[in-house]
Amino acid sequence: MKDNSESAAPTAATLLNDLHALLTEVEKMLADPAGAPTKAAVGALRARFDAAQDCLSGLYEGAKKNVADGARRTDAAVRANPYQALAIAAGIGLLIGLLAGRRIK
Repeated sequence: MKDNSESAAPTAATLLNDLHALLTEVEKMLADPAGAPTKAAVGALRARFDAAQDCLSGLYEGAKKNVADGARRTDAAVRANPYQALAIAAGIGLLIGLLAGRRIK
């Protein structure tokens, strides 16, 4: 059975929503010439910005790890089956060449 509760791990969508909300608040603060931003408001915005940076760093590290793991698995598969990998690569290259060289009449 699937659990529909949100996970604690940050996602790109939540990061994007947080940054959009932060940008909206900054625009409101800058658009109001009468109300000068207070130190508390600037501090709160800075804290949210720092949290967004930390979230982005976490997402980056996770993506970097996934790419490295995928590269290791691909390398192991190619080393285990070199002739099959070569045949697949040649077939894909042939297919792309045929599609690219096709003339539309």
